[in-house]
Amino acid sequence: MQWVTREHPKTDRVACPWLIRHFIDPGAEIVYVARDDVLPYAERTGATSFDAPGAQYTHRDGKCSFEVLVEDFGVTDPSVVLMAQVIHGADVSDDIDVTPQSAGLLAIADGFALLDVDDQRQLELELPVYDALYAWAKDQLSR
Repeated sequence: MQWVTREHPKTDRVACPWLIRHFIDPGAEIVYVARDDVLPYAERTGATSFDAPGAQYTHRDGKCSFEVLVEDFGVTDPSVVLMAQVIHGADVSDDIDVTPQSAGLLAIADGFALLDVDDQRQLELELPVYDALYAWAKDQLSR
């Protein structure tokens, strides 16, 4: 299944693909398009839209798109729930202090966004950051 979002990914637009591929749709194809093309692309192709204005899964009730996906798909893994707190802080500027790790994740996301690579390459390079964050969260919860 295709999932579509805005081009030039930052925190939510990399964290969500990680979540989608690990907990929702393992074979997901992630497509990045211009902001104004997300909804038309989804309508034309049947792709599921996320993290874009008017998308099926986007910020809602103070939650970032990652949190909305966790909630709507019933992901209950405690490590993912802890990750969601860190990601929320990195993605929602008013909540940067929600966890000590959020500012670091934002700095990493900002750094990846500054690399001179296309969106798919950035996704490929950055997904291991979320593998590591998941491993960290699992470790934190096992203590």
